[in-house]
Amino acid sequence: VQLLRLWWRRGGRDRVVAFAGFGILVLTLLFTVGSLFHDAGERPDFVGQSDGPVLVDLTLVHDAEKKGAVCLDGSPPGYYLHRGFGSGADSWIVHLEGGGWCDSIASCSSRARTPLGSSHYFYGQIPFYGILNHHPSLNPDFYNWNRVKVRYCDGASMAGDVDNESQNSTNLFFRGKRVWEAVMNELLSKGLANAKQALLTGCSAGGLATFIHCDDFQALLPKQTTVKCLPDAGFFLDGEDISGKRTLRSFYHNVVHLQ
Repeated sequence: VQLLRLWWRRGGRDRVVAFAGFGILVLTLLFTVGSLFHDAGERPDFVGQSDGPVLVDLTLVHDAEKKGAVCLDGSPPGYYLHRGFGSGADSWIVHLEGGGWCDSIASCSSRARTPLGSSHYFYGQIPFYGILNHHPSLNPDFYNWNRVKVRYCDGASMAGDVDNESQNSTNLFFRGKRVWEAVMNELLSKGLANAKQALLTGCSAGGLATFIHCDDFQALLPKQTTVKCLPDAGFFLDGEDISGKRTLRSFYHNVVHLQ
């Protein structure tokens, strides 16, 4: 007993506490890992699942250059289409990509060397998430619809329409409206024309494009088609900012004047 007391006074107590803490940590880790593996069989969005987001191939618009429907750098626009099935075979959702705007020759020239201005930088495949997801538990309303993601490469919410290339030897094309028309015409030929219901949506600059083209989208489809538009974060207030200036008004004025 005296030896135990001496050992306790010389640091044995600290070692016991340390070993106990380490044991609790190990047990906690084992419990956490076990819980994760248990949940993996029940959660379709588990990180380690084999059935992840579907990868969808890029399609470049056919004969886009002949139609003058090109990205900022003159390359053809593109989109990703994943076919619907079952009860969603005759329904379509078209999502317009966002990505801000360019309001000057310099900013548009820089943009033309990125995926937001040239199809040369588009990915050959992309995963479909969110409202484009193919998992019924994650996207119960649209998982089996024909789902389309339209790439954004004109810098003005698919609204610009200038006949000639930009001046100052920049070789920029402001043809967003023609890009919209070319993409829609191609989708119509692939089944959109027979849609029983269709949803146009987009985020940020794509949300603004949704506002701009909602009526156009409805006019393309038969009168019996149920058509709706869902702009996501696409409404930008014309108000004074924290400095007392109307920055958005000035910015949009430059975009419209340029394109």
